[in-house]
Amino acid sequence: MALEPPPGRLVRTRATPPQVGHDRRRRHDNVQGAFAWQGGGLAGRSILLIDDVATTGATLDACASALKAGGSGPVIGAAVARVSV
Repeated sequence: MALEPPPGRLVRTRATPPQVGHDRRRRHDNVQGAFAWQGGGLAGRSILLIDDVATTGATLDACASALKAGGSGPVIGAAVARVSV
């Protein structure tokens, strides 16, 4: 496995209110479209996306969508901790 510097970065494109206290649907709606890939194309690269805490996976999903829109290949999400809502 080779780790190369990415040709860009994943950025938040708009502020979002905290996710705390929201149900699954509200969390998803809150972060939908809130991230974008800036920089060179990802040219089908496989991406490992790591989150500190996953509750519903809404942020991981939103980030994965932005990476796919930037041209990535498969996006695999992992979390250090999982919390249930």
